[in-house]
Order: sequence, then C-alpha cells, then structure tokens
Amino acid sequence: MMIANVGSPVLPGFRVEEAVEIAKTNKKVVLGPGLRQDKDDMVIVCKSGVLRKKHPNTFWVDCYQKRYVPNRGEIVIGIVVQKAGDIFRVDIGASESASLSYMAFEGATKKNRPDVNVGDVICARLLIANRDLEPELICVDSHGKKAKLGVLHEGLVFNCGINLVRKILNPKCAFLDLLAKEMSFEMAAGMNGRIWIKGKTVKQTIALGNAILAVEFKSNDELKDLCDDIGSYVAGFS
Repeated sequence: MMIANVGSPVLPGFRVEEAVEIAKTNKKVVLGPGLRQDKDDMVIVCKSGVLRKKHPNTFWVDCYQKRYVPNRGEIVIGIVVQKAGDIFRVDIGASESASLSYMAFEGATKKNRPDVNVGDVICARLLIANRDLEPELICVDSHGKKAKLGVLHEGLVFNCGINLVRKILNPKCAFLDLLAKEMSFEMAAGMNGRIWIKGKTVKQTIALGNAILAVEFKSNDELKDLCDDIGSYVAGFS
C-alpha cells in the first residue's frame, strides 16, 4: 500500500502515516473530506486528489468535484424545498435533502417562529453529517447566536465547483479584499459549491457573480487586473 505525503497527488487506498504518528502522541488529529479511519486505526485516502494539511493537525484531500458530500461543521447554502410541521426540508446539493428545525434559529420559540418559506435561501451549518443519518442543519453558532447564518434576502445564488469556494476562502487568496476595494457587496459561500452574492444594484450583482466564476482559472497575479476590470465595468453603469 502506497504512503501519502502532504502536497502530493494521492489515490484511494493510499495511507496517511503522518496522521497516524501524530495520533500516537495523544494529539488531536482532524480528518477532513477524502480521508477515513479503518478498523486498524490506519488513515486511508478514499478520494483522488492532493493531500493537504492545515496547522496544527488537520488533514484532507483537495479534489475537484461538483457533487457535495456533507461534512459536519461545514457552512452550506441551501434552498428550502418543503415545510413539514416543525421541520423544513432544505436542498443542499447532496444525495438527499437536509432537515432544519424551526428551533434551530436564534431566539426561536413555539410562539416566536422564524419567518422561513419554501423557496428561501438559507445559510446554515451542518450539525449532523453521517452516511447512516439524514443531514441536519442549524442556523446558530455554539453560543446560540445567529452569527450571519439564516435566511439570505434578495441577491443572486449560483452553483460553482467546490474547488472555487475553497480557493476564494483561502486566506492566501487576495481576491475578496481586492474586490471590496472596487465596490461594496455582501457574500456567503457554502462548501457545497453554492455562492450567494448581493451588490447595490442588479447589474452589480451579476457582474460580481461573473467575476467570482472567473477566479477559478486565474493566478494570484491576475486577480488584481480582474478586479480592476470589473470595477471599471460596473462604473460604466453608474
């Protein structure tokens, strides 16, 4: 069985011995998408891609995919597709819809229910993500606060590759900072390959969406020119 090294391409079946050695020192190791632990406590790669590591001890496989596999704790953008009693059914782009209780909102009570309707766009966090259980969402943080989660009003929602979401959310990517210098906007990015964007006008919102989609195939050196171009383009409508 091949040994996987951080930063190198990997295939299903490769072993991540670095993660196992860290775990032997009683340090906490977090396994992200593309990795699993077998019955012998060996960490095995289950997706093709590039093995990544984040300080201190988080490992995952960076792979190009459009089909979303839910992972606990991730932020996702969903669309409410059904309301059944006290539960909302939310499409998050996975193999099955996720459930969202009306009590999973800040300040929600039996008398003070959140204003959520079919068709609404929701920014939520995955509370339960298990292959044997239905995904479950919440719209509060660990302190019970909204923390920018909940219903997203107006704006534009579009699908993209999960790799693009990871790229623009990477602290080393200066795209969002550069774009914010050109115009003001609101954005929510879900790890399920969906992005919600809202500019001051409809034309700005569409331009922002096109700019974000173009980032996937741009190098860091090309991002400033892209933001300058989109700023000049939008200025032509003002």
